[in-house]
Parts: sequence; structure tokens; C-alpha cells
Amino acid sequence: MQSSPPTPQSTDGFHEPRREDCPWCGSTSLRTRLRAPGTLRYGSGTFVVDECRDCAHAFQNPRLTAEGLAFHHRDFYEGTVEGTADFAERIPAARTRRRHHRAAARAVLTLPDPESREPESWLDVGTGHAHFPETARELFPYTAFDGLDPTERVERARAAGHVEEAHLGHLTTPEVLARLSSRYDVVSMFHHLEHTPDPRAELRAALTALRPGGHLLVEVPDPHSAFAVLLGKWWLPGGGPRHLHLLPLDNLRAELEAQGCAVVATDRRAAHLPYDLSTALSLALAHLLPKRWLRVTTPLVAAATVLDHALAPLLRRTRFSNAYRVIARKDTGPGA
Repeated sequence: MQSSPPTPQSTDGFHEPRREDCPWCGSTSLRTRLRAPGTLRYGSGTFVVDECRDCAHAFQNPRLTAEGLAFHHRDFYEGTVEGTADFAERIPAARTRRRHHRAAARAVLTLPDPESREPESWLDVGTGHAHFPETARELFPYTAFDGLDPTERVERARAAGHVEEAHLGHLTTPEVLARLSSRYDVVSMFHHLEHTPDPRAELRAALTALRPGGHLLVEVPDPHSAFAVLLGKWWLPGGGPRHLHLLPLDNLRAELEAQGCAVVATDRRAAHLPYDLSTALSLALAHLLPKRWLRVTTPLVAAATVLDHALAPLLRRTRFSNAYRVIARKDTGPGA
């Protein structure tokens, strides 16, 4: 199979030049994984996801620029495109999100070191409205939770009392990282790493924010999920403009170990979120139908949501699980 053919540049000025090598391992052996239309009426054009034949890393190519990523991020979460704020809030539904966040926080309670089960400080990166810290403090009432996010949602989260400190910006920005260096016992990233331009740099920054012996908790979509193959361009993490990278578990584990961490737990079952069928249907309908007709499709999407939840207990035990969780401990040695 030949390498991915050159892709025409978007006319919106939001894309970088197409790259001919893998951003993870540097291999030039690439293939086109999928071509997806701009979703949720974000705009015209096609988003291409290439995959490395050597390391299986998948990435958007050509990639959005920082300006383009900020534009789509703002549209999705702030609702500057009609209807997208409601869509964002439904992925996942509030009750499901709360259960998922409690389960993720509870994973820290199972760490082998008893002292690690009572962190004094916790930074949630990409926190948004800080739904995770709000839920996790129920299990960790004596932990100081801070939030970091590139949008003003984190300021609103602080005003609502969900976090103690709100940090506006990106973790890899030198002035932000200087403030956060070695401050935290736990750093969490829930479905954040796949949106960053350089996941390796993001991991390094997260480890810099940790104290020696601290723990990094990461959840990301699983590019090897059977749903990724079955749904293709309609699988939410696979083709959306905001997803810049899809990291296989083996690659993330190897990178964390290369950066001096010990991986203490991995979990595909608990990380699964029941949204694949309903979001695929929503994305397809939003692309195929005029906006004025979308309201009449609500019962179809609701039925798909019920099916997602009904199948979740079974699917999370199979290759249809759509995400994975990794907990890694930062080295306590002198080089940490």
C-alpha cells in the first residue's frame, strides 16, 4: 500500500503543512486511516487521519494550527456554533459522567502505597468546568484540587467552588509550568492528551508538575477499539477536528517508562464511556441533514443513547471498549 497522498490545504488558513513522517517515531511509512468531514457544521473541508505503519500512532494530517484548534475548541465547548454547547454537554450525560469520575478517582484509593491514597494536592489538566474535581472531592475531602484549562470555563469553575486555584492557559507554556512545578501529588488528564499538539511535551510538563513519587492519571480514547473500525469517520474520537492524536496503549506506556515513570495500573474496562452509537448517529445526521430537520431526529438519537448504556456492561469487557486508563508513578530518584 502506498503512503498517504498529499492532501489539499484547507482554505480557512487553520491548517499546518502536511507532514510526511510520523510525529511519534519519525517513520515515513504512513497510511491514510480515514477522511472525515468537518463535524457539527464547523465548516467545510475534510479532516484526514494518518496512521504510522511502524508504531500505529494515528494523527491528524495536516494538523490544525493553534488558532484552528482554539476555534474548534471554542465552538464545541462554548457553543458559538448553534447547538454545539448542548451536544458537548450530552457527551457523556451528566449522570454517566459523575459515575465515571467517581470510579476514576476511586482508582487512586487502590494504589499500593497507603500514603498515595491521601494526596494533599491534585491538578486536573484540561478541567473545563471542573466536573471531575467537583466529584472527586467527595472521596478526597481533604485534598486541594486545582484546575488548568485554556478557556475561561476554569475561572467559572473556581467561582462555583469546584477548584481552589484556576490556572488559565496551557501546561507546556513556560510561565504556567514554572508556577506549577513540583506542586502536586496527583495530576490527572481526562481525554485531554489527544487534543494537544505534542503529547510527549504534555507528558513531560505533567511530570514536572508532580512531586517525586506523585502519580499521573491519564485517560484517552483507544484507537484499537472495535468501534473505531466499525464506525470509521463517525467515531467521535477518530475524525473530529479537535482530536490531533490517537495513542495506542503500548506507545503511551513506553513513553512514560522512558520518562522515568513506573506504570502501576492500566484499565480498558473502567475507562469505557457509553456514547459511541449515539454520537456516531448524531454526527452523521448533522452532516447529512439540514439543521432545521435535526430536531425531529431526537427520538432516534435517544434510542441510540439507551442502546449505548444497555450494552455498556458487556462492551466494556471486550475490544469495543473505547478508551483506556493509565496510572504512572513518577520516579523518586535524584534524577526525577
